[in-house]
Amino acid sequence: MATTVTPYLCIKGAASAIEFYKKAFGATEELRLMDPSGRVGHAEIRIGEGRIMLADEFPEYDNLGPQSRGGSTGGLALQVDDVDAAAEQAVAAGAKVLSPVADQFYGDRSGKLEDPFGHIWHLSTRIEELSQEEMQRRYDALMAG
Repeated sequence: MATTVTPYLCIKGAASAIEFYKKAFGATEELRLMDPSGRVGHAEIRIGEGRIMLADEFPEYDNLGPQSRGGSTGGLALQVDDVDAAAEQAVAAGAKVLSPVADQFYGDRSGKLEDPFGHIWHLSTRIEELSQEEMQRRYDALMAG
């Protein structure tokens, strides 16, 4: 068995989030377990080759999403073939642009979005292959202003 890392999102309104991820990012739902109260106890979706696990909030276990905690402390990076089209699709589905799509010093064209449930998405397309040294040189120039 291969070692993998899978994001696990806690979401206020997980069922709605699953539908949003289908519209915004072309996600496919692979599993959904409902608890007796009607909350999503555990679900799994796939976006491309990546898997994301998610569940509704369970305050009784201190499982709270970004909206209840006052904002997201992390984000999800989604590599796509056409970042402009992907960002447009996500915005049409209800995402909010935090940083518009633009060419970046590190060789990607990328932008940052917030989904309607408070999670941050970094969408990008590789446009240029760079060595670590070249990235560092460009970063240094950027920081020097």
